[in-house]
Amino acid sequence: MDSQGISGREIARRLGVSRDAVSKYANQQDFSPAPAAPTARPGASVLTGFEHHIGQWLTDDDRRPRKQRHTAKRVFDRLVEEHGFTGAYSAVQRYAKKWKAAHRKPGEGFTELLWPAGTVQVDFGQAEAIIAGVRQVLHIFLVTFPFSNMRFVQAYRGETAECVAHGLRTVFEHINAAPRHLVFDNATGIGRRVGTKVVESKLFGAFKLHYRSESRYCNAYSGHEKGNERKRGRVPAPQLHGPAARSCLPGQAQ
Repeated sequence: MDSQGISGREIARRLGVSRDAVSKYANQQDFSPAPAAPTARPGASVLTGFEHHIGQWLTDDDRRPRKQRHTAKRVFDRLVEEHGFTGAYSAVQRYAKKWKAAHRKPGEGFTELLWPAGTVQVDFGQAEAIIAGVRQVLHIFLVTFPFSNMRFVQAYRGETAECVAHGLRTVFEHINAAPRHLVFDNATGIGRRVGTKVVESKLFGAFKLHYRSESRYCNAYSGHEKGNERKRGRVPAPQLHGPAARSCLPGQAQ
């Protein structure tokens, strides 16, 4: 009713609420629900005296690369090895989950529901392939268009800025268009993450300028910001044979 130009007084009269309530909700910008507060569960008492160590380790993770941060299993192992902890892993797992939920930054933990056209999600994964009879691990470069749910894949020997630029250029030329917004899971290959800030490589910066594209990076502590590119199933290792098969792997000659 507010968007239709109806006055706050009239809205309050029609709905039978106060004018203060009308003003509050008409002017509210963010209606996203707050993450549910974790509830305490029995068994946490076995961690009495260890909370400081766990909190310090998880806090220090802010300055570490994403793949070098503590999992609940790593926290449990360190407590046993360094502090003689004799409790169960489940108690540590619950506490670590509760700690991360309590220290989650605003806006984390919810998947974007609307992906506009002209936005792509970019990520690397790994897969095995049998090339000329030899089983090898390849780095799979995945570009997903969530608006249309189209996916394009390239296989590389590594995860470098050159691989990212080559993979994106190949996709852009294939679809005859360059997306405006590039959303990355992390900065692998194109830069480095320092805390919450990402410093991109000069090569990738020049690549973006050339295509007039913008980039942003998902939060390192949340696994729910993209979602679309995560819908990947496992398939048997493909088998490729001979030089013709190798030519389908960009960068193979290098």
